[in-house]
Amino acid sequence: KDCTDLHFAAYHTATVAHAGQDIQGTSVIANLPLLMRQNPAETLRRVLPKVRDALRVAGVEMQLTAAVSFLTILQEESVSVHTYAHSFLQVILLHLEHRDAGVSNAWLETLLSVIEVLPKDTLRHEILNPLVSKAQLSQTVQSRLVSCKILGKLTNKFDALAIKREILPLVKSLCQDVEYEVRSCMCRQLENIAQGIGTELTKSVVLPELIELSRDEGSSVRLAAFETLVNLLDIFDTDDRSQTILPVVKSFCEKSFKADESILISLSFHLGKLCHGLYGIFTPDQHLRFLEFYKKLCTLGLQQENGHNENQIPPQILEQEKKYVLVRKNCAYNFPAMIVFVDPKNFHMELYSTFFCLCHDPEVPVRYTIAICFYEVSKLLNSGVYLIHKELITLLQDESLEVLDALIDHLPEILELMSTGGESSVQENKLSSLPDLVPALTAAEQRAAASLKWRTHEKLLQKYACLPQVISSDQIYYRFLQRMFTIMMTNNVLPVQKAASRTLCIFLRYNRKQEQRHEVIQKLIEQLGQGKSYWNRLRFLDTCEFIIEIFSKSFFCKYFFLPAIELTHDPVANVRMKLCYLLPKVKSTLKIPADKHLLQQLEMCVRKLLCQEKDKDVLAIVKRTVLELDRMEMSMDAFQKKFYEKDLLDQEKEREELLLLEMVCFHMHTHLLFSDHLPFGPADKIINREESALVNLLEGSHLSSGLHLADCIAPSSFSSNTSLPSTSRGTGNSADPKSSGSKDTQPRKATLKKLIVNRKNNIDGTG
Repeated sequence: KDCTDLHFAAYHTATVAHAGQDIQGTSVIANLPLLMRQNPAETLRRVLPKVRDALRVAGVEMQLTAAVSFLTILQEESVSVHTYAHSFLQVILLHLEHRDAGVSNAWLETLLSVIEVLPKDTLRHEILNPLVSKAQLSQTVQSRLVSCKILGKLTNKFDALAIKREILPLVKSLCQDVEYEVRSCMCRQLENIAQGIGTELTKSVVLPELIELSRDEGSSVRLAAFETLVNLLDIFDTDDRSQTILPVVKSFCEKSFKADESILISLSFHLGKLCHGLYGIFTPDQHLRFLEFYKKLCTLGLQQENGHNENQIPPQILEQEKKYVLVRKNCAYNFPAMIVFVDPKNFHMELYSTFFCLCHDPEVPVRYTIAICFYEVSKLLNSGVYLIHKELITLLQDESLEVLDALIDHLPEILELMSTGGESSVQENKLSSLPDLVPALTAAEQRAAASLKWRTHEKLLQKYACLPQVISSDQIYYRFLQRMFTIMMTNNVLPVQKAASRTLCIFLRYNRKQEQRHEVIQKLIEQLGQGKSYWNRLRFLDTCEFIIEIFSKSFFCKYFFLPAIELTHDPVANVRMKLCYLLPKVKSTLKIPADKHLLQQLEMCVRKLLCQEKDKDVLAIVKRTVLELDRMEMSMDAFQKKFYEKDLLDQEKEREELLLLEMVCFHMHTHLLFSDHLPFGPADKIINREESALVNLLEGSHLSSGLHLADCIAPSSFSSNTSLPSTSRGTGNSADPKSSGSKDTQPRKATLKKLIVNRKNNIDGTG
């Protein structure tokens, strides 16, 4: 607090720093932005002069703090640009050549930010003009290095004519400096300079300098020239690329294996840009040689013997192997670009073996990178995506959770592409030819669960919500749904439990067998909602929240409304408290007058809470919840404009649930009809095709009703002839069209009945 006092700041900055004790002075300078915000005029008048004096003898820590504080004052715009330049610029310029490289770089970063906002006149007089002398050979190497970076920044502030007359002569001089560090530094600024001077001057001035620097005796200079050329490929026309740049790239590739490994690292990283920039310029022979060069880089270092003891290997060999791993990692990063380079239709012949090697590379960083690229590769292959089915299984089974984590980021999209074979209109599931997928997915989840990386486990469970789109309902029920329930009951990590709960709800919505659905609902109510552990009862309320989000209002009211509000009597305060937070969402599922009896039960439970609650924290939340419930407007059975969008969305969910219910009944009749005339197998296949068509229909209705396919929310149905307690308004009973909330139920049923009769007539030969 004392350091923000102006009197204290002025005194200590002047005295403590001179005494060689930077601690107090550094604190003052760190608070300089705050002083400037509070009283800029007095700070500039009384404190800044003392700061300038202190910095002349200050140590490294105070210098670094001052550079950051000066930059903060600029970014916060505590004073005008003119005042800033007048008060701070000279201090910054004074310390640019500090003997400590870290301090010099800190002040340089501040100056480069200042250059962005200074007017041209100030830049010319205060920075550019002094730079002419600072860039001379008579100056120190540090001074010339600083000049290179300043010149790269200044080119964006002046017009092309001024750059040609005042800046380019300095640039040429520094490109030919006697010190390789200076030549390399100036070379890396040529990209910024080229963008400032335009295409013509770049071709006539910058390109010749780059070509000359690419032949430099210093490897770091050649590397800088190569990388700058790659980054500027888009600026040059076809002739420049084919006649001037391509020979340089060719020479660079040919000599790279004989040069330092750092050259290979850079080359492998920029391969994608090279493929894009030189596309269409290679002759067939050059194209083939470049592809072979890439393949060689992908296996660099793998030819050596494995299984050696690292303690017995010389350090230089270990360092070399690390660089080889980085080269292969860069090759994996550029793999999608190479698919474009060879054309996806040639993938199997030209690149599949390389892709196989990258997916099976012994080093985790390489496999991690190819896992990140897997979705991009799948998209590029399109209908040829089946070629990499086995590699998907390999990465799913990878021993490293980092690889699995990278792969599952786009797992839903990858599986969708593979299930359709890259064709959105295909109804046949292509994954049926991949029997190892389900075991690989279950094993991946078990590995994630057994690890300490719960975030990976949570993400995997979230992504598994896509599975109803790609595998059968029975596979999900027997291999995944029960596992989700186990995680909810036994896992100790709350985000993981919630992820399992939401995915289970989505599995339930997709499930097409009534007895399986009823079993899951009953387990949710009995083992979670009525479970002995209060933790399970809390998870039941989480599940109720997901059901309200995913299913129709009528579904929630029918199966979960009463079990949820029953928890107002729970003996644990935390459960009652969580229920209170959920009550507004519970009330939003009701429609008046059909659900008047449920509303009365809700109000009765709330009144009991108000009268009988003894926990003061719960009671406070109950009171707030009562106010919120009173303010809520109820949705009516009749049309209301204010609830139009929500009601329309809910009607669409309910329509889908009823439609699937009718389709299940239709399948039962159809199967019976076909079983009298055909072997079981063909009839079953026909039914599966009809199910697939139904899923496509329902997916289309999701999109039209605002439910996105990416959310993996699909329709479900429940039989009215159920042993589960029914608490809804009766919309689930398709036998009663008046209470179903859907006016078109009877016409649809008549249509289905007619379809069944027509199918039977066709089989009998009477149709």
